Amino acid sequence: MKVLFVSLGCDKNLVDTEEMLGILGDKGYKYTDDETEADVIIINSCCFIGDAKEESINTILEMAECKKNNVCKALIVTGCLAQRYKDEIIKEIPEVDGILGTANYDSIYELVEECLHKNSLDKKNPSGDEKDLFELTRLPKLTKRVVTTGGYYAHLKISDGCNKNCTYCIIPKVRGKYRSFPMEDLIKQAEELAQNGTKEIILVAQETTLYGVDLYGEKSLHKLLKALCKISGIEFIRIMYCYPEEIYDELIETIKSESKICHYLDIPIQHANDEILRKMGRRTDKNRLIEVIKKLRTEIPDIALRTTLISGFPGETEEAFEELLEFVDEMEFERLGVFAYSPEEGTVAATMKEQIDEDIKNDRKDEIMELQQDIAFRKSEAMIGKEVTAIVDGKLPNENAYAARTYMDAPDIDGCIFVNTDYELMSGDIVKVKVIGSFEYDLIGELVED
Repeated sequence: MKVLFVSLGCDKNLVDTEEMLGILGDKGYKYTDDETEADVIIINSCCFIGDAKEESINTILEMAECKKNNVCKALIVTGCLAQRYKDEIIKEIPEVDGILGTANYDSIYELVEECLHKNSLDKKNPSGDEKDLFELTRLPKLTKRVVTTGGYYAHLKISDGCNKNCTYCIIPKVRGKYRSFPMEDLIKQAEELAQNGTKEIILVAQETTLYGVDLYGEKSLHKLLKALCKISGIEFIRIMYCYPEEIYDELIETIKSESKICHYLDIPIQHANDEILRKMGRRTDKNRLIEVIKKLRTEIPDIALRTTLISGFPGETEEAFEELLEFVDEMEFERLGVFAYSPEEGTVAATMKEQIDEDIKNDRKDEIMELQQDIAFRKSEAMIGKEVTAIVDGKLPNENAYAARTYMDAPDIDGCIFVNTDYELMSGDIVKVKVIGSFEYDLIGELVED
């Protein structure tokens, strides 16, 4: 039997997809990327914001056509949209045979078998024995995994769920409370990845900075990082999704002192106006944000900081937006992204008064990105003449040039450095590069011969 997986949404979702691929592969299923060949189609869905929800629904409807035309035998929806809208999917899209929520990934084989072999008179849309999302203390151990990123880099999901309950976010309702994965399991998984050629590990979670609090009674991300640094073959370790108010001294010191850890930190702040931060349910304020950013740059002068912002949150006045613009201008983040606020049903923010017009949200988003483009251009220009280490992502078609990434760039979301060379390089090669030019978000370099 052949299975087609469509993984939507974030890199945490991608890890879940890779684990389900591993479970099915271990049971003898084969993989395909052609829906016309697939016996089973599985969509790992997302519903974080409106655009993600729309993409998930459109993908399900598209794949439902394969079921209508008898191309595939079973259509299954997993992930956040399945967790949140199970009944609606069953009612509105009868082609869907199975639903699996975010706490049940280890049941994927049993569900696929049930969908394939059920009698037509049996119950429709099985979902297995649903685990109580909010009673879980940790996710089940999933040791099998098929890495889909090319192998030389891989994401390591260190926890699931979230306890922050920001007013705009649905994640706690579809992922449950924060639960760290045992350190020994993560180390074992990282060792297996390294043995299979992974050189870059990217730590992901809804929030990485609180890792270990539930299991060990204290923040333990720095301990996990030190253990990962000891693994032979791992050269780059990158940390994503650090809530700024939870960044602590031992973590900073570990990033500073361990050579394998990239001087790169993703710290989503969402806004800089105190009133908007309060309405968002964020547990920080502008002064504390400035304090942690200055501390990071003092302790680690070459650190690259990435952040994410929300434009047009309910009640965002022109004055609050101007304050955000000034903050971005002053802080000069190396990497920055902006989402126009999306009201999600079931969240507190969706019921707030003073909702902002869509055009204003998008205009403000564009204005922030225009400012960030100028900042990024200056930052890139300042890199000219410097030598950096980079990991090769692949060759450009019909050119003697390669796309690579420095410590400042996470895959898929940040820029790259284009490396000119006559030498033949492979994806995953780690090379020394001299920067000789720049674009707004990308660099141009030449190989430094050893």
